[in-house]
Amino acid sequence: MSPDQILEWFDQTGADQSWSFSECKPSDTGKWTHGYHRYPAKFIPQLVERLMDEYIEGESASVNDPFMGCGTTIVSAVSRGFHASGTDINKVAHLITGAKARALPPGDLDKKINAFLSKVWSLEENGRLFSGSQIEPYIPEKHKERIDYWFTKSARDELGKILALIRNETDSSVKSFLLVAFSHVLKTCSIWNQGSTKPTRDFKKRPTPPRDAVKRHLLKMQKGNLQFYDVVPSHVKEDPNGHVNIQVGSAEAQNVPDNSVDLIVSSSPYVTSYEYADLHQLSTLWLNLADDLKEYRKEFIGTSYRRHSLKPLDSRIASNIVREMKKKSAKTAEEIKAFFIDMQKVFDESYRILKPGGRCCYVIGNTKLKGVSILNGEAFAEALQISGFKLDRLIKRVIPLKILPQSRDEKTGRFASRDKADSEAYPTEYIVLGLKE
Repeated sequence: MSPDQILEWFDQTGADQSWSFSECKPSDTGKWTHGYHRYPAKFIPQLVERLMDEYIEGESASVNDPFMGCGTTIVSAVSRGFHASGTDINKVAHLITGAKARALPPGDLDKKINAFLSKVWSLEENGRLFSGSQIEPYIPEKHKERIDYWFTKSARDELGKILALIRNETDSSVKSFLLVAFSHVLKTCSIWNQGSTKPTRDFKKRPTPPRDAVKRHLLKMQKGNLQFYDVVPSHVKEDPNGHVNIQVGSAEAQNVPDNSVDLIVSSSPYVTSYEYADLHQLSTLWLNLADDLKEYRKEFIGTSYRRHSLKPLDSRIASNIVREMKKKSAKTAEEIKAFFIDMQKVFDESYRILKPGGRCCYVIGNTKLKGVSILNGEAFAEALQISGFKLDRLIKRVIPLKILPQSRDEKTGRFASRDKADSEAYPTEYIVLGLKE
């Protein structure tokens, strides 16, 4: 298709209500291990499951997600007994996905959780939490100043002792499970303003006591693991490492063989939308996942920190978006250009790893920023063609509920509350399918 034909294709495609999954309750979309950890902009497992139903035949297949995030595609593939591979530059995402994709024997896990919680509670003496305890808090020294910025001293010390206990766990799978619970509660236990789309402090907030938050969430995760264990095929439970290949790294260069994947299902970062390194910084600090947050940010596609000023854009649709944005903001235009250049490399990589006859399915929404229409879907479609794909199908779905701010101030481009906003950020989204012939 020519760029003009692609634009017309998108314009004439109506929403398919059967892909909105509006009938699904939170208990459906958060089933199994999907509720282990909060994560912005995650899509629902029902979407992945339907794509697998429609495009995978037989009981053996390989499914990939180059932007695996919190692991929705990976977990869904594992539940079917498929081989799952994925990559994410975010080390917190790698931790979450690894724990969510591993179905642990419930009996063994129950014993571990009970023993861990017993140790946490045994640290209380004479009514004072951790008083006289021999357990020294583990607080990464290089990040202590930033941790003190976000946490009260009592919460910091309590979390430090809980983390010290987790670090003593010898079973690596259980340790990851406990670390995910620890990571999930950090914002609740801090003075992070959870009503804000950017990292800000709320000095009026009353943080949840860490041990209460950890216990409550561990019990929730325990139930999720039990449900997941019941659906995962026995051959996967017997050889989990042989069925899951997830890496910390760039979506542009995955550790996946040529012509080996049957289906790719992914939701890429949204340009200028989220700074994932910032939103996950509490976990990154506590778990000591990066030496320098400023340098770490530069690795994330779609952030304001990446530049490709000397490289031209191949997509005409993307180039037009950048040109229009330059009239409003040269800085934002460069950010958008960097995003589309990065995504072209990702599509090239998708083409490399897919088998002939395999499909990639990219979930993306369009929006308006500073008064400029950001046609992500149309630009993705053109870029897929440039990478060698045949445009196979376009699905437009209404988003009834999504963990994404739904409104944006058109003038500033910042996310805003509904009463102060004048445009919908992502009211609908597209699933763009490319076929490798």
